[in-house]
Amino acid sequence: METLFWISTFIILYSFAGYGLLITLLNKLKKKKNTNTPFSEEDWPEVTLLIAAYNEADIIRQKIANCEKIDYPKDRLKVLFVTDGSTDQTNDIIKQYNSVSFSFSPERKGKIAAVNRIMRYITSPITVFSDANVMMNPGAIKALVQPFESNLMGAVSGEKIVLSETEDNASASGEGFYWKYESFLKKQDAEWNTLVGSAGELFAIRTRLFVPTEENTLIEDFVMTMRVAADGYKVGYEPSAMATETASANIAEETKRKVRISAGGIQAVIKLVKLLNVFKYGKLTFQYVSHRALRWTLMPLALIGTFASTLWLADTHWFYNLAFRAQSIFYLLAFFGYVIRDQKTSYKLLHIPYYFTYMHICVVKGWIKYFRGNQKVTWEKSERVVLKSSEHQLSVVRN
Repeated sequence: METLFWISTFIILYSFAGYGLLITLLNKLKKKKNTNTPFSEEDWPEVTLLIAAYNEADIIRQKIANCEKIDYPKDRLKVLFVTDGSTDQTNDIIKQYNSVSFSFSPERKGKIAAVNRIMRYITSPITVFSDANVMMNPGAIKALVQPFESNLMGAVSGEKIVLSETEDNASASGEGFYWKYESFLKKQDAEWNTLVGSAGELFAIRTRLFVPTEENTLIEDFVMTMRVAADGYKVGYEPSAMATETASANIAEETKRKVRISAGGIQAVIKLVKLLNVFKYGKLTFQYVSHRALRWTLMPLALIGTFASTLWLADTHWFYNLAFRAQSIFYLLAFFGYVIRDQKTSYKLLHIPYYFTYMHICVVKGWIKYFRGNQKVTWEKSERVVLKSSEHQLSVVRN
């Protein structure tokens, strides 16, 4: 039981604190290289902004307006929507705009199938992927393209920004805190060696490096960019390229997304099993295991192992007794967070114990759903909040 305690505790502390400290220290010790020379105005390469959209009639006008504000040479930027399977007014709305184009197939086979279908026709050297429900800052495309001045750069990820109000529920508070920490880790990863995967909200890839991803892939953006890194290219991180979206409307809606990502995570570990070979991939294996694989495989087991072992050992030593009491208090706070999970509060830290526990419950649910074959590649959309900052109110739309 003592062995179980120390192994489980190490996994927990390393995954959520130790790795962050270690990668930061490694960056401090690393010699900084000179940055690349910025592109001159006439040297910006041609870019295709590819946006997969399924039944996005409610938000597509806002997305097109956002694309029209992008600061990039207009003659070198093509905005292309791929709308496979859409049955609402998405295509009719896109037709009203001369600044964008779309490709449509009536069969709905999922996002990656749509992307695979259209990528064979893209000739620009850089392809930028974005989701229909996220908004970009005007300088996002230039920020993503600039790192490709280096021939070693294979892909570049932008920054996901989760908007929130002064008062939020557990979903918005937890997601906001989580992405702040993730952003820190991404910055450290990219500076030391390479980004470990990419968020699909906004990222770019050298078009010639695109290889069709299996159509059953659940988190295709992560798998796609990890394979680019496995081929010896760098995956960069540009926080000045921002993809902004709001949080899930409530925990029930957030659960749909979290379980899907967790199912995709365990699938990715299986698909990318070759990356566990540290003798071949070295730094990349270290980053991948530390930042991703542990969270998607051993973390829930470690949480159970730590609690069970301290419960068993509580009467044998004051240290284990203290550890058991500390965990009991944490999970009691998590239960309190569960009770108020959909209530908005300005004391957002109240939601953190619950959101942490909830995330790992979703990981287990994701395992079950994946191995039972119940997780479809065509996802069910989650409700997200729309912030009305001028009125400080929240409303809900489908996105």
